[in-house]
Amino acid sequence: MGKISRWIFQRVLGWKLKGSFPSLNKYIIIVVPHTSWHDFYIGVLVRSMVNIPMNFVGKKELFDTPFGWYFKWMGGAPIDRSKSNNTVDAVVKLFEQRDEFRLALAPEGTRKKVKTWKTGFYFIAKAAKVPIVMVAFDYRNKDVRVEPPFYPSDNMETDFNFMYSYFSGVEGKIPEYSFKKD
Repeated sequence: MGKISRWIFQRVLGWKLKGSFPSLNKYIIIVVPHTSWHDFYIGVLVRSMVNIPMNFVGKKELFDTPFGWYFKWMGGAPIDRSKSNNTVDAVVKLFEQRDEFRLALAPEGTRKKVKTWKTGFYFIAKAAKVPIVMVAFDYRNKDVRVEPPFYPSDNMETDFNFMYSYFSGVEGKIPEYSFKKD
């Protein structure tokens, strides 16, 4: 499947992959900007090309549907997102329970325009003691850029400014929704 995915990604769609995913068993992948449903198949193609299992989390009810098997097959992990449960703690527990877990998410939390990111991924990385791998989906240049692992410090503001700067100028499928820190 990797060769077919590479052919579609590079030859049919005209995209390039810059950088490489680390050979670590556990980390958080933040993908920015997230502006369109097209990001899903770009991500699936990249995952297939690099042949590294990547995961996502979803509310547990999603996995109880007739499509639950598909979500699990795609790397999904169910979590209880009810008000009585702390989502950060639930995801940290997944990191602790598994030998291999690479959590991919969009810190914007939506496909619409945002001025700041949700911070849960940062607190998960710190509590689980895993690095963050920044991945840019740049539709203008048709490239997916992968940054080496970044370990959060004890200075959240500095860390976020560093991450925001990595994505500066990256254009999503819907350019006006692309992330830009004011």
